[in-house]
Amino acid sequence: MPPRPSPTHFLCLPLVTGASRRQLSASLSAFSADVTSSNSLAVPEQAIRPVGTLHLTIGVMSFPKDEGLEKAVALLKTLIPRKMLASVKAADATTAIPDPTPEEVQPAKEASGPPSPLLCVTLKGLHSMQQATSKTSVLYAPPVDTEGTLRKFCESLRSTFQEAGLMTVENRPLLLHATILNTIYVKGGNRKGGKRHERLTIDAREIINRYDDFVWMEEVPVQKIAICRMGAKKQEDGDEAYEVEAEIDLT
Repeated sequence: MPPRPSPTHFLCLPLVTGASRRQLSASLSAFSADVTSSNSLAVPEQAIRPVGTLHLTIGVMSFPKDEGLEKAVALLKTLIPRKMLASVKAADATTAIPDPTPEEVQPAKEASGPPSPLLCVTLKGLHSMQQATSKTSVLYAPPVDTEGTLRKFCESLRSTFQEAGLMTVENRPLLLHATILNTIYVKGGNRKGGKRHERLTIDAREIINRYDDFVWMEEVPVQKIAICRMGAKKQEDGDEAYEVEAEIDLT
């Protein structure tokens, strides 16, 4: 079989918004100050991901020389997130519907103010991407998704792009995660003696225990679905962010 082409783009739910940036900045700053201190765990500071890079990846795509990117952008713009989410919730509605209460029988009052967000995300805890937490290179914060609605919605998005032949099909369940720490970004950490070496790993057992119940951000509305280009770039304010090729509102 020919080698799988390297991914160039990814479909995601960006997590950095006007509502979340302050929460995420405070959380990551506190985390970085804690785990990178020489008096604490001495994790290389470069391993901590910048605030602007945080997102939930839905799937990756490969468009060498941007060939095929136009089709992915066009497909994204045809999506109606509200209908997709309604379909997900309808499929989950398998339990018996109880008789309405007297309050529910009353005529509905006209809604006032802005509409409620379709999806809100809370990031809580810290997990290792590798099974051996004593020798790991990636730590991530999972979204709280008690009923599985967020995961099923993202699976629906992923299926739409895979069925169109635009997204890599992976034989594993979708793992929604916001990467907090990745040692691949530590300069010199993956090479030894000028030759390719194993990726730098850390013993994350204490970090994971310490941040097991830590809330990185809470009940933040998801605002966009985006196609981004691989490789975060430095911003004028010193942060980093992925280049957005196209995005739609989550409405």
